[in-house]
Amino acid sequence: MSGLVWSRDGTDWPNRTASVFVEAAGIRWHVQRMGKGPSLLLIHGTGAATHSWRELLPLLAQHFSVLAPDLPGHGFTQSPPSHRLSLPGMAVDIGALLRKLEVKPEITVGHSAGAAIAARMCLAGLMAPRLLIALNGAFMPFGGIGNHLFSPLANLLVMNPLVPRVFAWQASHAGAVERLIANTGSTIDQEGIELYRRLVRNPAHVAAALRMMANWKLEPLLHDLPWLTTALVLVAATNDRSISPEVARQVREILPNAVIEPLPSLGHLAHEEQPQLIARLILKYAQADSAGKTVQEM
Repeated sequence: MSGLVWSRDGTDWPNRTASVFVEAAGIRWHVQRMGKGPSLLLIHGTGAATHSWRELLPLLAQHFSVLAPDLPGHGFTQSPPSHRLSLPGMAVDIGALLRKLEVKPEITVGHSAGAAIAARMCLAGLMAPRLLIALNGAFMPFGGIGNHLFSPLANLLVMNPLVPRVFAWQASHAGAVERLIANTGSTIDQEGIELYRRLVRNPAHVAAALRMMANWKLEPLLHDLPWLTTALVLVAATNDRSISPEVARQVREILPNAVIEPLPSLGHLAHEEQPQLIARLILKYAQADSAGKTVQEM
């Protein structure tokens, strides 16, 4: 199953001049690097790629040295063996990427599943940022019967090699991607919609996202979360239809020192809807932390 090809699919990729390809953990990664200053790592969520940071990345690069990889199997990064498309597997692989690039993030920003990966990396000693900002972080498993059915269902889907192709074919139908984005509670620009369309039309990208969902187990992370010592800011968009803002409140019950930053009227892709707002928020907490203030004092 062929993935995206840089010479064909990446000719107009956002922030293309910041893109480099790196070998680490046995796979070829697509990463974007931009700016000078304290090191900041961006980790996107399931089914996305570096395009998700297309407007936020240049804003952050005015203050930070930013590193943004495509997750394994996503975008232009090669897919590892399927068992590594999991929370601990991706954490270890991104850790290997950081070692290869000799990057030690001072600040990490994770969106959705990317926030869970970042937390697992901190708990596993794979990185030690002074600040972790979770944008609509996916820290909680599906409740009730969904928790028992979701991973097995995704596993059954991904075991059928035709399923990713069917998903990709359906994405070519008029309005399919628009409905997908609308269901997140976000409204993004046409460029963003077309970039998501490019991704979900690719069977290899879809297969990696499905495998990631099939392998996703959050219970071990929740068990270990009380031992997270990194300062944590939980950004929760009130119109998020993918991750309820209630998740942030549940995480704060586990980590009372975590700070919740609500975002009224924005959805799951808040960082794509209002990149300037998110950049200001990240800068506010980063500067406070570097000045010796706790996130609770902000």
